[in-house]
Amino acid sequence: MIPVSQPPRASAGAEAGVDEARLDELLAEAQTALPVELPELANRCGSLLGLDAVLIYLVDLQQRVLVPLDEALERLPVAGSPAGWAYRAVSPRVVEADDGVTVWLPLIDGEDRLGVLGVRCASPDEVRMRRSQMLAHLFAMLITSKRTYSDWLAGLTRTAAMRLPAEMLRAFLPPRTVGSSSCVSTAVLEPAYDIAGDAYDHMVVKDVLHTMILDSMGHDLTAGLTTSVAMAAARNARRAGGDLADIAGSIDQALAQWQPDQFCTGVLCRLDADTGVLRWINCGHPPPLLIRDERVLHGVLDSPPQPPLGLALQLAPAARQVHETTLEPGDRVLLYTDGVVEARDTDGAEFGLDRFTDFIIRSTATGQRPSEALRLLIHDILDHQRNQLRDDATIVLFERRPQRR
Repeated sequence: MIPVSQPPRASAGAEAGVDEARLDELLAEAQTALPVELPELANRCGSLLGLDAVLIYLVDLQQRVLVPLDEALERLPVAGSPAGWAYRAVSPRVVEADDGVTVWLPLIDGEDRLGVLGVRCASPDEVRMRRSQMLAHLFAMLITSKRTYSDWLAGLTRTAAMRLPAEMLRAFLPPRTVGSSSCVSTAVLEPAYDIAGDAYDHMVVKDVLHTMILDSMGHDLTAGLTTSVAMAAARNARRAGGDLADIAGSIDQALAQWQPDQFCTGVLCRLDADTGVLRWINCGHPPPLLIRDERVLHGVLDSPPQPPLGLALQLAPAARQVHETTLEPGDRVLLYTDGVVEARDTDGAEFGLDRFTDFIIRSTATGQRPSEALRLLIHDILDHQRNQLRDDATIVLFERRPQRR
């Protein structure tokens, strides 16, 4: 098993031309293909490109296993398998065997890791590697477009039954990871099948990254409704061109009207990725944490307390306070709910803020991508509490990326 940096030189056989008319037919067919038909379609595309077989795996909701779209195949672990390595590292992995070679490639939608594509071939020469990568790009786009309306794909990546509050909230959640060349935001949320009041949101608008974390009172359907109303109000204001104060005000008004006895804490952020200017509003929530040069700059993102969302009209009718600082390239900001640091083991020991931040710092210092650092962190939190979280635990990590030279 070897990672791939520079593909081998092309062989004469792989350089054979492709039937472009037939390929065009397959691409047109892909537009209307059902998700369940994608494995067979992938194999036909692969055959046309001189590849022996093509396998599609999607990651499950908790990012522990890779689930095949061909239901006759076995699941693969994210930890401890070559396919999982390709997913974790977002890089091709070549596995050699007596009967040929399998190349595992990550399936990526922008910054969001979807799963992996496995390509079997006689030898991974330059042409076959390029064509395999083309297939990975194509099927990542197909899966992204089809999973928005496919209950089959949604159900396939679940490993447990989901409760109604979680089903409702997950309908509002964006992809785990979004970003551009200048910024990235990634999030995790547990318990995956039993969430109720926690949620995150992130979106890139031109060169501006909007992020938000919410924690509603309670852990039931009412809490989920409160968070859903808050997220809808935030998006409505944001899409209408509102600034941070407008967004917070929209949430306050919506909760006062539709959920008058409910509230939620939250942090709303707006990062201009070009200038590094970060503006934020903290509504009764744990303060964000700034990580710079592998250390936490304590207190930099602290701010005077403000009422939770939904209570501002009752307790503080004045406009929300917006705070501002400037991030340097490479700075990372952590948003989290109290269920993260208050997770306790069987002896009552808290996971704690220091362990939380130290884990992120150590992971990123070893070159882990933000999405992989959070995947490992949330699993560590679950292990700490033996998969029995007493409260929702949500983390958002966003970064102003270093400028390319």
